[in-house]
Formats: sequence, C-alpha cells, structure tokens
Amino acid sequence: MTPSLRALQAFEAAARTGSFVAAADELSVTPAAVSQLVRSLERQLGRKLFVRVHRGVVPSEAGHEILPRLGAVFAELNLVAFQLGGTTLPSRLTV
Repeated sequence: MTPSLRALQAFEAAARTGSFVAAADELSVTPAAVSQLVRSLERQLGRKLFVRVHRGVVPSEAGHEILPRLGAVFAELNLVAFQLGGTTLPSRLTV
C-alpha cells in the first residue's frame, strides 16, 4: 500500500521541526493528528521513523534515510505549485 501524502507531510514536518506540535501548527492540524499520521506511516513501512524524546522527536536511522529525499520532493512540489500559480489567468478580463 502506498503511504498517504498527508502522512509523508506529517513525518517530514515533524522531523524537520523536531516536534509534533510545531508540525501540527505548520500543517494546520492537531498534534494528535500528526502523531496518528506518523504511527500509520510507521505501521505501513514496518519501521520506526522517530525516537521519541522528552518534549520532542528525533528521526530514527530509518527516518534519517528518507528525510532528505522527502525534503527534496516537497521542495519540488512547492516549486511546481508556485510556478503553476504564477501562470494562472487573471480572474477579471478588461477589454
């Protein structure tokens, strides 16, 4: 089964920020939602992606393996979205 994009986003944001709370703020969801998405992703992959530490999370070895690639993928998606946004037609046409 292919992991959900939302679960991958939750993992990437939490890994980058070191916090489910910060990731939740960034993604406009609750910290519990981030935790659930990450747990679901870990179950799908069969690997722990984080080491939970007091007041935060640190990517595990498996998490460190995929984090750079996910970061690059999301950066590329953001670039595409930005470029697409810049090419939209104006909402009002003046003749």
